[in-house]
Amino acid sequence: MPSIRASQEERDARKIVGVNAETVTNVTSTDFPGHYPGEDHEWDLEEFRKTFHVQFHKLQPLDASFSLIGIDASIANAFRRILLAEIPTLAIEYVFVHNNTSIVQDEVLAQRLGLIPLTGSPAGLRWLRQYRKPTDEDPEGSGVADNNTIVMKLNVECTKADNYDELDRKGEDDPRLLYKHAHVYARDLEFVLSGRQNTYFEGEANAVRSVHPDILLAKMRPGQCIDMEMHCIKGIGADHAKFSPVATASYRLLPSITITRPILGPDARKFARCFPRGVIGLEEVSAEEAGREGSGYEGHEGEKKAVVRNTFKDTVSRECLRHPEFEGKVKLGRVRDHFIFMVESTGQYPSDELFLESVSIMREKCAAMKRGLANILR
Repeated sequence: MPSIRASQEERDARKIVGVNAETVTNVTSTDFPGHYPGEDHEWDLEEFRKTFHVQFHKLQPLDASFSLIGIDASIANAFRRILLAEIPTLAIEYVFVHNNTSIVQDEVLAQRLGLIPLTGSPAGLRWLRQYRKPTDEDPEGSGVADNNTIVMKLNVECTKADNYDELDRKGEDDPRLLYKHAHVYARDLEFVLSGRQNTYFEGEANAVRSVHPDILLAKMRPGQCIDMEMHCIKGIGADHAKFSPVATASYRLLPSITITRPILGPDARKFARCFPRGVIGLEEVSAEEAGREGSGYEGHEGEKKAVVRNTFKDTVSRECLRHPEFEGKVKLGRVRDHFIFMVESTGQYPSDELFLESVSIMREKCAAMKRGLANILR
């Protein structure tokens, strides 16, 4: 039986999730995403290359926004979950408290230390292997070694400033001026090189350190001190949120706005106010449009009409659907296969590298699945 081919209009309609005043339509896909009865949907790499696109909208060291166009929601969501929970990063895992006379309890301070985002030489961080913790099945674990553990120390003591007496006479009350180490910051963490780590982490630019040196850890007064040793290991966000390389990784579908009947004059200005600035624009009705029979613009030459400018900025608030004058004149929706990602890095990876890391992990997962299937079929 020969396969049929849907018209371009039908294929475009399939991509739109309808957004109405109180309902959302055309939500579910088929049992097999992108496949419809009687049509030939055999996988074609060349066809995928033509339809799949990646567009970057914003690219900053810690913040990126990009679009994946032409893929199914299951794939986009897999990338999002990998970004959140499966990219290995370095964080403080073990804290050995030698002395802590500050008012912050040991376990609270240890928790704060674990949440500090760390960075260092990219080559060194990739060279590090994941530390395998001891378990009942494997009591030894992988053992502490230079290629799976980073050692850091925190050894600070609060003392009076050299000119304390002079400042006190002047009535100074800022403890940061009156005392040394009145505030303990993430920059006070000291990285300790060991073994082969000097190959990758030597030098100030390559040393393991906090992404944000001004993170406040504790406050002290003269006579109080903190003396700790910390072991940092690689882990994934699925084990603990401190290992997640992103502060947030989310996506939304591209909004779709279709004006089905002309919106003119004061209604056009009101319609534009229903959307964020830049989504809807106002243009004058041209003589050609006014003279075209059935266009809806007959006799309105020179009047302002509403036109769609940039749906990317829309939040799909559905405000326009509340007003009776726009009933039947506009259709709202979202494009099913256009995913706008927002990724905010915690600093260990540049934001543009995070997505590439998620792709690498996806490839490893696919390869593992292929090997498993091959073993089953043997």
